[in-house]
Amino acid sequence: MFEELWRWSGAFMQGSLVILLVFIVSLVLTVVWGLIGASAKLSGNRAVRAAANAYTVIFRGTPEFLVLLLLYFGSAVTLTALAKLVWPQTRFVDLSPFWAGSLAISLIVGAAATETFRGAFLGVDQGQIEAGRALGLRRSHVFFLVRLPQMWRLALPSFGNHMNSLVKDTALISVIGLQEIMFTADMAASTNSMPFAMYFTVALIYLAFTTIITATMRRLERRANRFTAAAR
Repeated sequence: MFEELWRWSGAFMQGSLVILLVFIVSLVLTVVWGLIGASAKLSGNRAVRAAANAYTVIFRGTPEFLVLLLLYFGSAVTLTALAKLVWPQTRFVDLSPFWAGSLAISLIVGAAATETFRGAFLGVDQGQIEAGRALGLRRSHVFFLVRLPQMWRLALPSFGNHMNSLVKDTALISVIGLQEIMFTADMAASTNSMPFAMYFTVALIYLAFTTIITATMRRLERRANRFTAAAR
């Protein structure tokens, strides 16, 4: 068994790097979708609120595996149709599994992050917002200098859970052909007839990722709340 694990260790290392890259890209996109969605839900415009509500309902209510497949194959159909309008000789255009998977995962977790950020925005003391406006700060300055830093402190505990969900959801991307650790485990198990050892290795890799994320988020929470704890 150990000989087989050593033989596939290089492939598992490469797959882990792919997982890390997918996680980083998805994390950035998740924060973007979450902030946009939360801002839209708190907007005074009814149409904008309706669009944000539709986004969270659709992506929180649809199975993640199905979202991944629909986005991957749906993007191919859409991009091919658009390309043919410009270049009629085009045969096929699609998103790579990396980008399709990263986008799908970020939209799914971003829908949950939207609700987290919305609740955190509502938790910011209204008096501090009014104080910022009284000082003559513009709305954009109030948002970035007053609301956003305090919102982030309130959102950190729940956002840590979203990050763990994000990294675990990367296991789904193997079904559309991305050569990450689940894809590697499938290939290894089909050649050496040792599925338990291969998938157990994958489980340990994911456990390492989530442990690092959890420890990092705890440290960030302590740092973000250090002034609050001192005031008590």
